[in-house]
Amino acid sequence: MPDLVIANLHANITGTDTEILKGIDLQMSKGEIHAIMGPNGSGKSTLSHVLMGHPGYEVTEGEVLFEGQNLLDLAADERSRAGLFLSFQYPFAVPGVTVANFIRMAVNAHRKGGPDGVDNPVRIPEFRKQIQEAMESLEIDKSMASRSLNDGFSGGEKKRFEILQMAMLQPKIAILDETDSGLDIDALRIVADGINRLVGPDMGTLIITHYQRILDYVKPDQIHVLMDGRIVRSGGAELGHELETSGYADIVKEVVS
Repeated sequence: MPDLVIANLHANITGTDTEILKGIDLQMSKGEIHAIMGPNGSGKSTLSHVLMGHPGYEVTEGEVLFEGQNLLDLAADERSRAGLFLSFQYPFAVPGVTVANFIRMAVNAHRKGGPDGVDNPVRIPEFRKQIQEAMESLEIDKSMASRSLNDGFSGGEKKRFEILQMAMLQPKIAILDETDSGLDIDALRIVADGINRLVGPDMGTLIITHYQRILDYVKPDQIHVLMDGRIVRSGGAELGHELETSGYADIVKEVVS
C-alpha cells in the first residue's frame, strides 16, 4: 500500500460553502518525487494546507491515509510528528527567535513522548553538529544560525531555511509549496541539490510548482495537473515539458469537452 493515499478529497473554506477541492485522488510513497502543477486558483496550495490540518479549511468528504493511519483525525502537530512536513510558499518572520533555537525546538517537539512515553530532547553538541553539517550542504553561512528566523532574509535565504528545517526534521513525506518561487538560478540550484540529497528510501516529496525549471533539477516520477480542485491529468516527467511548451489550453479543452 502506498504511504500516502488521498481518496476523493473535498474541502471548503471553513465556515462557508465555497468548495476548493472537489475530489482529489493521489497516491505516493517514500522514495518518490511527485509534482503538482496547475494554473492560479486551481487548489494547489489549498491541498497542501488541508493535508497539514490548516484550520482555515474544512474537509467535507473523502479520506487521507498516511501509513495506514487516518491523517484527518490528527491535529497539525501530530501530523508533523507522524512524518509529514510542509515548506511554506511565504515563510513567516519570527523576530526574537533565532534560527538555531527555532529548529531545536521543532526537533525536540518531534522527539517528545517516544515509544516508552519518555521525552528525548536532542543533546546540544549533537544538535550543533547536525545543523552545522546541514547548513554547510545548503551553502548557508553558519553565522545565520544566530539571526532571527526569516527576519530580513532574502527570498532565497527563506527558501533555503525551509529546506534546512526539512533536513533537520527528516520527514517521511515533504510537501514543498512553490519552494522555487522568487529564487534566482544559483539559489534554485542550491535548494534543488538539497532536495535531491534528502529524498531517498526514507523520504518522498510532493512539489507544488508553476514552472518546469525546478523539475529540470529535481526529476519527478510523476506530474499531476490540478484544475478547478481536481487532478485532471497525470504523467511522467515529459508532461512538465509539454506544459512548458503549450500551457494548459489543450488540457482545458479536454476537461471542458
